[in-house]
Amino acid sequence: MNVPFSGGCACGAIRYECSSEPLAMLNCHCRDCQQSSGAPFASGVVVPTKSIKVTSSPKTYSVLASSGAQTTRSFCSNCGSPLFTTGEAMPDFTSIRFTTFDDPSDFSPALDIWTSSAVSWVCLNEELPHFSQSPPPGTNE
Repeated sequence: MNVPFSGGCACGAIRYECSSEPLAMLNCHCRDCQQSSGAPFASGVVVPTKSIKVTSSPKTYSVLASSGAQTTRSFCSNCGSPLFTTGEAMPDFTSIRFTTFDDPSDFSPALDIWTSSAVSWVCLNEELPHFSQSPPPGTNE
């Protein structure tokens, strides 16, 4: 993936730039990602939080995630675009929704997580590793 990369919400009120290579590119099928994305799964990249510079302040909403840890979703309060996810399970890392990238063609998922919650009609790519919940630490394929 080309670094740095940038993106923002649909209305342009919130912009970001990330100076780090993604640690993981993934599709998450947990129920929270389904609800927050309005889709059968959410796709994004995981990066160190300190590598993201954000203009403006997104609105946040926190929930108890499937893992049992608190997760905070950030989105534009104007257009509603989902942008970032952070969680107490891995507080130094942020997931950025790939749909917000200026160039989403750089995104290529390398794994599917929380497939135990995947809806039955989703066709999982059999070439990718699948994890029924979160992958073990250090998994970044």
